[in-house]
Amino acid sequence: MLGELNRSQIDDILGSQAVGRIGCHASGRTYVVPVTYVYDGASSIYFHSNEGLKIQMMRANPSICFEVDVVFDLANWQSVIAWGRFEELTGEAATNGLELVMKRLLPFITGETTTPSHGLPFSPHQEKLRTEVIVARVALTEITGRFEKR
Repeated sequence: MLGELNRSQIDDILGSQAVGRIGCHASGRTYVVPVTYVYDGASSIYFHSNEGLKIQMMRANPSICFEVDVVFDLANWQSVIAWGRFEELTGEAATNGLELVMKRLLPFITGETTTPSHGLPFSPHQEKLRTEVIVARVALTEITGRFEKR
């Protein structure tokens, strides 16, 4: 059976996952890339990144698509697709956004030596964020969800 997810189910999926995909388009090129993220439970996702192609493209065209899925098997899955607007955060907004991301993602870091590839303080020797980290918010404007269950 194919069907549509209701808003509560959509919120549950967005809130329970840690990896989604951002789709962006600029200069005649489309790019889809996975990101670790946190959902604020209402209308935004937050993520962090290094400078790179996705950030360049979202600065050029802040309209993005975001996708998250849960696949149990090929006949049992749930998928959420949302559209929204990329916003690069600075100052206190960036600090607050990064705190949300850290609270959500730290439980997934399993080894003593495992650290993200950029920008996050994980030890007393690294009190400050490295300057290259970019913290962003995607204000979601439209959300839809589908499922298949057999």
